[in-house]
Amino acid sequence: MQQIIDMIKNFISFDSIPAMGITDYLEILIIAFLVYEVMIWVRETRAWSLMKGVVVIILFVLFAYLLQMTTILWLVRNGFSVLIMAALIIFQPELRRALDHLGRKNFVSSFFSFNNSNVNERFSDKTMNEVIKASYEMGRERTGALIVIRQEDPLNEYINTGIEVDAVVTSQLLINIFEHNTPLHDGAVIIEGDRVISATCYLPLSDNMELSKDLGTRHRAGVGISEATDSLTIIVSEETGRVSVAYEGSLNRNVDQDTLRDELTRLQNKTVIDNKRSIIKGRTKK
Repeated sequence: MQQIIDMIKNFISFDSIPAMGITDYLEILIIAFLVYEVMIWVRETRAWSLMKGVVVIILFVLFAYLLQMTTILWLVRNGFSVLIMAALIIFQPELRRALDHLGRKNFVSSFFSFNNSNVNERFSDKTMNEVIKASYEMGRERTGALIVIRQEDPLNEYINTGIEVDAVVTSQLLINIFEHNTPLHDGAVIIEGDRVISATCYLPLSDNMELSKDLGTRHRAGVGISEATDSLTIIVSEETGRVSVAYEGSLNRNVDQDTLRDELTRLQNKTVIDNKRSIIKGRTKK
């Protein structure tokens, strides 16, 4: 018992702590960041629900180790590599999404803005108002629609599946495109900036098993493109007339105009900079 106490004292003794340099602190920051990203990934994916099973397996292995169950321990040792490969296969979509999300991060510009222009925005207020107006007019008429708004990721592979339009965004144009029995009504419309780039575009369908079973192909396509890119998709249900928003793999159903406006305003990325203030994370600092 005394040996255990002495070992603990030596372990927590400040004399046993090695001298730390800048590289050591940098390593701690990198490891902390990676652990944080893994925790966020686990929380936002189905890995969270499977973590319970992993914990049960770990406890079972510890129990087997304490009782020296050699057969079980042999199986665990020899099957560990197979379990790692199985986990990579099972979580392949989530791992791809997590790496893609990490690759999109802009660690400098997310904290500081070095843009000297007065206004920086992805699309104008007029375009936002026209999209909102068209979405809810189509909802009242039970006209199905799928509108993809580009952010940063290129959408060329999806644009090329449709028919080029290249026209200024107006509510009348969007309504006419999705009108029943018109040549362009089937598929998605892709908007870049203030222009409708392409119509009748084919989008990837989401394989997310947590989506409601009553959702059709239009909603799954909207979620699918939001999983593959950083775009925002507006879905108007043909059956109910309700408007939904898909972004970053999640679906917000039955949103009102104010909620949709808030989502588009955030995506708009409008930043106003004057000579006396600097923008940090969207807030002004004197």
